[in-house]
Amino acid sequence: MKAFADIIEIGTPLLKRLGLSAITTARELCPDVMVLADTKTVDGGQLEADMVFGAGAAFMTVLSCASSATHEAVGKRAAAFGATVIVDTITEAGKAELLPLDAVFPESFGYVAVHSPTDARLAGNTSTSHLEAVRKMHDRGFLVSLAGGIGPDTLEAVIAVEPEILVVGSAITESANPKEVARWIRDRLPNPGRGWPSDKR
Repeated sequence: MKAFADIIEIGTPLLKRLGLSAITTARELCPDVMVLADTKTVDGGQLEADMVFGAGAAFMTVLSCASSATHEAVGKRAAAFGATVIVDTITEAGKAELLPLDAVFPESFGYVAVHSPTDARLAGNTSTSHLEAVRKMHDRGFLVSLAGGIGPDTLEAVIAVEPEILVVGSAITESANPKEVARWIRDRLPNPGRGWPSDKR
């Protein structure tokens, strides 16, 4: 994937199975590609941030429903490591507002993650509300990381809402030819590499 990915995500199940070694292994295999640890942190923010950033992750996720104290704790450690936090709204998926209108996050929080949850999709939920949520987050000035069900069949609709980060999982990992799927998606991105933290509004 290192020829096509700007970020390699170590997903939550992989982190639970292999721990920090999943991050260090990805860094060894792809030293020039940044790693996102999908920790979905909800408490113990300083400890978890120190662990994953210390292992070499450039990004980690923190749940939007976590306390402001957790957000602040993770934000401080991210700043110390020069890393970036993604605030994950998966617990609010499908709701009219993914974040309170007065939501404020530390400077090191670079993106809002908008999800179409895996279990909901497997249960037959075909809602596209997560795509409309990208527009709403943009209207509020947030950069967006979009995840859930992204692949060749949905790519056109996803590109139309212009998320800064596309998180592609099973479309690649469960493919008979992951490299070719990754190449196919990358070749269709109108502006690959846009939306890094330095571009924050």
